[in-house]
Amino acid sequence: QVQLVESGGGLVQPGGSLKLSCAASGSILSINLMGWYRQAPGKERELVATVSSGGTTKYADSVKGRFTISRGSAKKTVYLQMNSLKPEDTALYYCKADVEIMTGRYLAFWGQGTLVTVSS
Repeated sequence: QVQLVESGGGLVQPGGSLKLSCAASGSILSINLMGWYRQAPGKERELVATVSSGGTTKYADSVKGRFTISRGSAKKTVYLQMNSLKPEDTALYYCKADVEIMTGRYLAFWGQGTLVTVSS
């Protein structure tokens, strides 16, 4: 029906950068909010950043000034540019999209997650 496929995770040294991508496909009329969440071992999933279809962004305090979220021109792709990475950014990063599957009906879909490890 609707799939979200993430890519771009990996191992990076503290202070380094990574860019995550998430592409949505399937039966999609439109996508409202897209975002990135993360879950570290032993912790709950938390919001990292979101971006609306109009370009309004929201960030967790812990990533402000270091991470930048953006959407592709077709609005079905979302990116997360992560700079100045810290060991505490290590987590499984999930993409989420609020997808209009029928006129006026929205469902939330999640990707499978991509692992980001920040370590020397």
